[in-house]
Amino acid sequence: MTDQSWLLPAIVGSSLGPGILIFFLREEQVAPRIALNLFGAILKVLLVGVAMHGFFQGENYEFRYAIAVDLEFHLRVDALALLFSVLSSVLWLVTTFYAIGYLKGSPNRRRFFGFFSICVTASTGIALAGNVVTFFIFYEFLTLATYPLVVHQGTKKALEAGRTYLFYTIGGGTVLFVGVVWLFVLAGSVEFGQTELLGELSGEQQLQLMLLFCVILSGLAVKAALVPLHGWLPAAMVAPAPVSALLHAVAVVKAGVFGIVRIIYDVFGIDLVRDMGMLYPLAGIAALTIVFGSLRAIAQDDLKRRLAYSTVSQLAYISLGVALGGGLATLGALVHLVHQGVMKITLFFCAGIIAETVKVHRISEMNGIGRRLPLTMGAFTVGALGMIGLPPVAGFISKWYLGLGGLQVGYGWVVPLLLLSSLLNAIYFLPILKRAWFCPPDGEWETHRSSPRWETPGMLLFPALITAALSVALGLFAASDWTVVKIALEIVESWFPHP
Repeated sequence: MTDQSWLLPAIVGSSLGPGILIFFLREEQVAPRIALNLFGAILKVLLVGVAMHGFFQGENYEFRYAIAVDLEFHLRVDALALLFSVLSSVLWLVTTFYAIGYLKGSPNRRRFFGFFSICVTASTGIALAGNVVTFFIFYEFLTLATYPLVVHQGTKKALEAGRTYLFYTIGGGTVLFVGVVWLFVLAGSVEFGQTELLGELSGEQQLQLMLLFCVILSGLAVKAALVPLHGWLPAAMVAPAPVSALLHAVAVVKAGVFGIVRIIYDVFGIDLVRDMGMLYPLAGIAALTIVFGSLRAIAQDDLKRRLAYSTVSQLAYISLGVALGGGLATLGALVHLVHQGVMKITLFFCAGIIAETVKVHRISEMNGIGRRLPLTMGAFTVGALGMIGLPPVAGFISKWYLGLGGLQVGYGWVVPLLLLSSLLNAIYFLPILKRAWFCPPDGEWETHRSSPRWETPGMLLFPALITAALSVALGLFAASDWTVVKIALEIVESWFPHP
């Protein structure tokens, strides 16, 4: 254990502690609950910032605790862990402000914010996990922590969505558990980065390794929402907007694709996965998911469901980039891991504002809404254009590297696929913008949330404006130091000598 070993449990516990304490508060104790939420969120950002600064100064952060013989609870910091930790901590802080404003006056806020904090604890643990067993512990912890958030409203529809969510995620977790146990029997407690352990077995046991890879990938594919295991994600949109934002930008879906990245590059190793012939099938599934998700999004009139199917499509860019097996494509995948989160959380923030302020849930009811909510729809427009891939918004950067990565490895079909995807994105996003900005309102807007100075309460509006501005900044300053691209490039250079 190093001198800095305290930092990693502190990062994880900075949200777990406040989350547990919130359960001991009474429902009417609003001020202490808000204070605990903000304290935990701000502390986590600061601690992750300390770890990030120290890591790039050459510090080594690691925490180990023996669970059993040859089995350790292991946390550590590497560049990939930092990438996911920064995304989780920063967007959780912004979402905390949004959730406080969104749920003002709602029942059961103690339960919501308790599990809300625990959910981010699991996401941070996934990011910092140093071996496969620790990753699995937090991965399943995330499933249990997010279920109460999905069913928070307690309606029949919410409970049905919760059952669907559990069916998929526990099923996927069971498959993943089989894979983790199989891996442990085969190679012991595999730490991330120890790809040589399986590489030594590849000659005589390659068929077993191929089956093992398929089992683990199938378990992760559920949370990654790869077709045909995506069905839980649109159903979960019955949850409150802060939960939807967290599910799509930070927590569950990102845990799935993050796990895919870890398993391919830090457990099996890209060379072994390529030699087993597993990359091309994954690329095919990702390509299918990209097109399928977009086509289903076009057919949705409910705004949140359209955004949900958009997530199915956009997440598959990450799996595609990883599956292409080249440096530039992997760079695009890692950059999109962050950029998609920032843009998608903006869109869900805006969808929540629209629903709460004027009680509009359907796209067909959004005629002229830009006149009633100009700042909200301005932020939505930024997120939508970024998803399409138009510069200077962040989405352009990741798509650019994905396209170059496809050409680098000789998969020319990737460029037409990305162009088709952008066209489909435009087909389901531009009509929303046309209705909002260029169509006259159908009547007077009914206002449910008022503010003396702004179009909606500032606790709802400012998080959306902040993430929209961040979406543009990530695109404009992509080449600057301490950006997502720079961190992702360091990760890629550890896997590929010449990305």
